[in-house]
Amino acid sequence: MHFVIMGCGRVGSTLAHSLEDAGHTVAIIDRRADAFRRLGSHFMGTRVEGEGFDRDTLLEAGIERASALAAVSSGDNSNILAARVARETFGVDHVVARIYDPGRAAVYQRLGIPTVATVRWTADQVLRRLLPEGSSVEWHDETGTVQLAEVAVATAWVGTRLSRLEQESGARVAFVTRFGEGVLPTADTVVQDGDLVHVVMRESEVAHVESVFARGPQQEG
Repeated sequence: MHFVIMGCGRVGSTLAHSLEDAGHTVAIIDRRADAFRRLGSHFMGTRVEGEGFDRDTLLEAGIERASALAAVSSGDNSNILAARVARETFGVDHVVARIYDPGRAAVYQRLGIPTVATVRWTADQVLRRLLPEGSSVEWHDETGTVQLAEVAVATAWVGTRLSRLEQESGARVAFVTRFGEGVLPTADTVVQDGDLVHVVMRESEVAHVESVFARGPQQEG
């Protein structure tokens, strides 16, 4: 598959090498020619100097045959514009834009443009470890009805089956991060200390799910 990357900073150059190492073809765009030095001499892809939202620049990068575009430059406006041009003009289904302003990221997510709000994501991940309560949204559908979120689980749930957690909260456990690895739960999977539980739920039920996860299992009988 062919991928187009806008922005040859640390993120863009890392993506380029990762995709190329996986056997894909890559074209990377940057308005500064000296940015391509990050790629090194072993990068076999295409280097295109120009603006990533410019039609001719994108054509030179092979956007017409691209499977996806990642806009990861240092400018929010440029990234969003490039993502929109790729999707709306060239029909690229898979686009993602790096956004520094979390408020903007939320708006564009609702418009159907996947975004990565880097500063917000990093801060959220730190806060999840400092203040282990509530939930952290990881994805939601375009209508804002359903979301995938990491929800903090009280230690009172340790040793309890995840199916019990689902039954009391009404949420669906999608997967668990355990010792840094993703685990798909079975009917017998129980909550372990340190688990990060990722659930699918309706946004209207977030407060209820959070409260159930925080209080521990109800006493039976």
